[in-house]
Amino acid sequence: MTPAARLQAALDLLEDISQGGVADAAASRYFRDRRYIGAKDRTAISERFYGLMRRRARLEWWVNRLLARPAEAGPVVPRHLFIMDMLLTDAWIPEQFERNFDGEGHRPHALSRAERSLVDQIVALRTETGAPVPLDHPDMPLWVRVEIPQWSEAPLSTLFNGDEAELAALNTNAALDLRINALHGTREAILARLTAEGLRVTPGEWSPLAVRVEGRPALGALPAFRDGVVEIQDEGSQLVALLADAKPGQWVIDYCAGAGGKTLALAADMANKGRLIASDISVQRLERAVTRLRRAGVHNVERRALGGENASWFKRQAGKFDRVLVDAPCSGTGTWRRNPDMKWRIGPDDVAELTQKQREILGNAAKLVKPGGRLIYATCSLLPDENEASVEAFLADHPDFEVVPVTAIWAEKVATPCPAPGPYLRLTPHRHGTDGFFTAVLARRAAATPPAPREE
Repeated sequence: MTPAARLQAALDLLEDISQGGVADAAASRYFRDRRYIGAKDRTAISERFYGLMRRRARLEWWVNRLLARPAEAGPVVPRHLFIMDMLLTDAWIPEQFERNFDGEGHRPHALSRAERSLVDQIVALRTETGAPVPLDHPDMPLWVRVEIPQWSEAPLSTLFNGDEAELAALNTNAALDLRINALHGTREAILARLTAEGLRVTPGEWSPLAVRVEGRPALGALPAFRDGVVEIQDEGSQLVALLADAKPGQWVIDYCAGAGGKTLALAADMANKGRLIASDISVQRLERAVTRLRRAGVHNVERRALGGENASWFKRQAGKFDRVLVDAPCSGTGTWRRNPDMKWRIGPDDVAELTQKQREILGNAAKLVKPGGRLIYATCSLLPDENEASVEAFLADHPDFEVVPVTAIWAEKVATPCPAPGPYLRLTPHRHGTDGFFTAVLARRAAATPPAPREE
């Protein structure tokens, strides 16, 4: 592909998600439908597309400023964002637009009057200062500068005590982490195998099962991956599964299992012994777990979709499980660095709806916990409304549950110092180098022993 054709491809993707598409799904579909696009072209298109989404708030700010466009007028036209990115990120000059934006040979079409105005004004600013115009500007408000939605600035700034570095880290590139499958050996042995297979790897900082990979290798072709020796899983997600403290022989349920990432980790912790249920409202997500479970050599997992014909089965399981893990659906604020488009698709009304759903899920899942068992609540959100507030609301309605400080479990399960003072675990990209996660461990009080009958 020519450089201009790559630009048009990235612009096509940007216009797709501006109509409500999801970035990862849009990119996968685009490349699947155009298998003739080579690996280098795919990389260049993806880097432009995802990079632009990480710069979106600042680019919108510039377009609104230069076109005297009120922010409340709605989203900026994708092409305007794209052209502003060429001007500020790549410091394009007018001649480059003339050569590459003419509508010929898969190139973007010529600039409109408004787009030429953007070019002319940036060129004028360069002439005035004698230097390229930086993307950042001192007049930008905090939420624009750190690339978060405006509605999230207040709760996140309060959470982090105004630490701008914590907010900015939500827009950085995420590392690639693997979880070693303890069913296949120790981390040291698997690190040696991965190195022999050509990966540059180091042990994770927090999880005893984590391996951090340098770069973005094609893991699908890696023998260790095909053999189920490793799985892709963020180190923070690994810690959530470890804090469930599932043991061999126990009854455990991964209540919102999705495609089974944490189910796999629980199965390894249980050494394939005991009963492990993977449940989810989506049958399709559970079906996608089958290949992963088989590859990992896991054989103690039973899949159960929530609701429908399984509703009566779940009722019969009340009070039977040692561990119930609820990785609840949430806003995903802790994963914004992996999904930079997600933050622009969610608002405060969505968070309120999710919070209500989380509390309903917690209440239903709690019925499965046996006396003395544990309910582990986790989200990949940083918002207190979805975390501490949901736990406190649950405890107010369920006095038979109490908090187990994560530090007590950590001391047994993880060799490193606990990164949180407790009683809950909160991980952040800036402080811990993981996705943002919250975990609370809640124990159901054991039933009181009935008094022995009195002898007459």
